[in-house]
Amino acid sequence: MRWTGQGDTRLPSAETDPPGDDTDADDAAATPALYLLWHDPAAAPEGPLDLHGDAHPLADGLWLVRSGLTRSKLYHRIKWQLPEGTALACAPLADAPGGWPKFKGMAPGALAWLRTGPDGG
Repeated sequence: MRWTGQGDTRLPSAETDPPGDDTDADDAAATPALYLLWHDPAAAPEGPLDLHGDAHPLADGLWLVRSGLTRSKLYHRIKWQLPEGTALACAPLADAPGGWPKFKGMAPGALAWLRTGPDGG
């Protein structure tokens, strides 16, 4: 299931993408990839972000995202939802315990979410 959210709120996502941008053969990664996504939380959109994959919040504006999109596609899809000029970063992570970020004091459930893996189990 895809999730959207802001802060600690997680909601099922609507299947909406910018028109005319989903036909490239290189849009999707071979398998879902893990990304660390950050945007300036002060510049969040009015509604929840469509994170284009399964996601778990770490803090306001900071997310772990598993997505079938390439890094570039995910970055641009998030960028289009934020106010112009909003600071944004999207970094790939290895989706194995050795590639996961170390963290403390983040939103509950993040490590459990990582352990579920891309197939949910």
